[in-house]
Amino acid sequence: MVTDVWGVLEEEQRLPWAFTPFERVGPLEFGMTHEQAEAAVDGVLETGISSGSSRDNYVCAEFWSVQLLDAPFFGPAVTVYYDRSVGLAGIAVNALRGPQVTLDGLALVGQVPSRLEDQFIDYLETHTKELQYSQHADPCSEQLGLVLRAQRAGDLVLSRPVMVAEAWADRCGDTTEGCSPQQEWKTFEW
Repeated sequence: MVTDVWGVLEEEQRLPWAFTPFERVGPLEFGMTHEQAEAAVDGVLETGISSGSSRDNYVCAEFWSVQLLDAPFFGPAVTVYYDRSVGLAGIAVNALRGPQVTLDGLALVGQVPSRLEDQFIDYLETHTKELQYSQHADPCSEQLGLVLRAQRAGDLVLSRPVMVAEAWADRCGDTTEGCSPQQEWKTFEW
């Protein structure tokens, strides 16, 4: 097995997931417990690291890709955030190894950020939704609970979407006042 920190899955190697705002991302439904989420991805993703403390209002966990689809490497694919009062409240998909998540046919993962931003703006205009930007210049929509972040992939940068439950949608792209934990904005994801 090759460990390639910057290896990016080919499109056909990615699991195909759909995003339904405020309901689900692939088999993960907002509001689930960690045990329910583990059962939902059993066989395709495995639990990696979990963190959080009693003073935090959230718990974080990573699901790692398993050696599937002839990929020469594995690693973190999805980071989930559980709010103690909401359950599963945030889902961030790793640009390098995560599933391909689509929103009405729009591929959100592992894309060139500037091209995806143009497509996202067209999507929002077509669906009469508002465009906003995070303090890091990430395009987002509170009406969808979606932030299109960027993630390094060696010398490249690719899209890494963060989707949130309705309870976290207000200011979902706000890196200081939104509900997404600071870990999401500061953690280097590989």
